[in-house]
Amino acid sequence: MSQRLVSVFTPFENLTDPRIERTRRHELFDLVVVALCGTIAGGDSWLDIERFGKERLTWLRTFLPLAEGIPSHDTFGRVFARLDPAQLAACIQQWFADLGRELGHHIAIDGKTLRGSGDKAAGKNPLHLVSAWASEARLTLGQIAVDSKSNEITAIPLLLELLDLKGATVTIDAMGCQKEIAAKIVEGGGDYLLALKDNHPTLHEAVAQEFTAALEKDTPPAEMRQHTTVEISRGRKERRIYAALPAPQSLPGFADWVGLATLVAVIRITEVAGVETSEVSYFLSSLPTKVRKLAKLIRQHWSIESTLHWVLDVTFTEDASRIRKQQAPQTSAMLRRLAVSILSSDTSLKDNIRGKRYRACLSTDVLERLILNFARK
Repeated sequence: MSQRLVSVFTPFENLTDPRIERTRRHELFDLVVVALCGTIAGGDSWLDIERFGKERLTWLRTFLPLAEGIPSHDTFGRVFARLDPAQLAACIQQWFADLGRELGHHIAIDGKTLRGSGDKAAGKNPLHLVSAWASEARLTLGQIAVDSKSNEITAIPLLLELLDLKGATVTIDAMGCQKEIAAKIVEGGGDYLLALKDNHPTLHEAVAQEFTAALEKDTPPAEMRQHTTVEISRGRKERRIYAALPAPQSLPGFADWVGLATLVAVIRITEVAGVETSEVSYFLSSLPTKVRKLAKLIRQHWSIESTLHWVLDVTFTEDASRIRKQQAPQTSAMLRRLAVSILSSDTSLKDNIRGKRYRACLSTDVLERLILNFARK
């Protein structure tokens, strides 16, 4: 079992140690593996990781030398503060590739702020990360930190460069609805589905008029495709009407949107306690007008919020994390996202992610099973 475990983590051997050789007491590979195992098993701080390592030292030594024992929480903090986030991300991607993970065909991109990583006294803003989430495989494929003097518009193209887009559909919220981003996705061999809001006022108004004209007709146009879903839960009824139209060449700036093929409208009608409200959202896509597929992608996009970001905040208490030094907010965030992928992809334990973390904390057999099951998929 020990050899199987150590072989699972082999890609992390490629990390460059940022420390001077004469100051190293603990191997970088050991530090990373202990930190990842501790994060899966409930550790939310470097002190938690140290405690986990000391409590599980006998088990850890079945596959790691740990000749100097478990590093202090200060050592974990210093090393991860200096570790190159790009290198760590490359190792994680290599790990997925070596494991032959099936990533599916949908990539959702969204941003999240790590609120506890800011320090007002030091004039440091909280770290904002843009992540790529394979919704079907429940894997974080990559993440980019947004420069404090920039925004997601400049970070998303950098993130796209890290991804294999061939055959994938990329969904992004309104911030990513940019001509350059659409072109980059198509150039990479993918398709896009981008939320359109009034950050493009002329285009937004033109798309709204296309659907208003089509939906007001007694007989909908033959080229329009529609699909309706109804959900009822806890006294709330939500009806969603999805409509898709071929994108007309008369659309403002049509020629500048590479691959643009379809306009999508989603009408949400919500009823709570007899009170009905409605809202309409619009999207641009390079996909054909297969409305059921488009509807599924729109719903899947929110899995990055409900499956990843919600879990990070509620189960991993990411917003409360006080890890702030240098690169540590970003590198520790990568560990958390990798832990979410390992925990959420497991089907052997009939439990939620919080429950799986608790059970992994209680039992190294459970922790081993989670890691090895992830490696087998």
